[in-house]
Amino acid sequence: MPAFSNLLSPTKLGSVALRNRVVMASLTRDRSIPTNVPNRLNLEYYEQRAKGGAGLIMTEGTLISQQGTEWQNAPGIWSSEHVAGWKKITDAVHVHGAKIFCQLWHVGRVAHPKASEQIKSGLPVYAPSAISARGGTFRFLPGKPGYVTPTEVPDPNILIEQYRQAAINAKQAGFDGVELHSANGYLVNQFLDKNSNRRTDKWGGSYINRCRFGLEALKAIIEVWSADKVGIKINPTGGYNDVGMSLDDTLETFSHYIKEVDDMGLAYISLVRYTPKMDAEYDGKKRGTKHDVLESYSPLIKRAAIILNADLTPDEAEKLISEGKICAAMFGMPWIGNPDLVERLRRGKPLNQDLDFHTLYGGGLPKNEEVMKKGYTDYPFATEGV
Repeated sequence: MPAFSNLLSPTKLGSVALRNRVVMASLTRDRSIPTNVPNRLNLEYYEQRAKGGAGLIMTEGTLISQQGTEWQNAPGIWSSEHVAGWKKITDAVHVHGAKIFCQLWHVGRVAHPKASEQIKSGLPVYAPSAISARGGTFRFLPGKPGYVTPTEVPDPNILIEQYRQAAINAKQAGFDGVELHSANGYLVNQFLDKNSNRRTDKWGGSYINRCRFGLEALKAIIEVWSADKVGIKINPTGGYNDVGMSLDDTLETFSHYIKEVDDMGLAYISLVRYTPKMDAEYDGKKRGTKHDVLESYSPLIKRAAIILNADLTPDEAEKLISEGKICAAMFGMPWIGNPDLVERLRRGKPLNQDLDFHTLYGGGLPKNEEVMKKGYTDYPFATEGV
């Protein structure tokens, strides 16, 4: 049997047919210069990876509104200019036989009021509660400030409508589906976590109320896209961006959340497993809640396909798929240095492990398209002498 025969076999996520089970994870690369509209360099980057055999490409986190994110050159999906920029990318990806989902992203309290885009929005930094996250550095602002205390959003429906409009825009841009970013300490995760959500209305307090925002955002997205073209990314292990609860609270909250999500009939649920690099340390203690996400939550998932995310190797993914534990696998770093990752796996070619970590997220490079190719679109295809 050929190597990776299961990983490279076709499948369906909901109604979306994929040529293989190799999914490119959402990877913030901070290259949408000069502001946040997808550009020619972004087009080249995504087209390379479609040409290199990806089954499904997840966009990098794509902002649903004008926010003061740490990633000032992350792309958006809130305007007609964004739609036009993304349409060029989705068309190119489809030419090469891949599918592409737009990951809908709101950073919540990990934005900064002095960032240029936040100022342009004329709005405060909104979050579930007025509780600052620890850590964080806004390297592009003078003095490299950290997180500030956000403004408690008076009515979370304001933000849910932003998800709805972003879903409409993503459909106009030609995506095959959308994913709700519900992980890693960003807005939806902030509502889920009892330490970042201290509300006393129907959006906070009990685990049922804390799950409400994410579920209502999903409902708004499903009203635009059928559920079988919608996915969700969930990280119950916490750590990153100063979220995380006790194991008992975590299991109670995320078990309810995942069961309710699964009942909606989504295409897939992407579970992010515990990795030390995603677990921040505060006051000498790790923040995350280490537990096995497949063991804890996969028995609750009856309808959606399961995708596993975080530091998977191709060999591990092949084994998990062959055992029926997951349907597909998310790969992140391997896609950065290997634009032809699938073709390398198919042909038994070695993977490029020599990544330039300085340029992963823009690396402080001058905001110049030619310069920002470095570490982005200049990694070689195997046919180029590997």
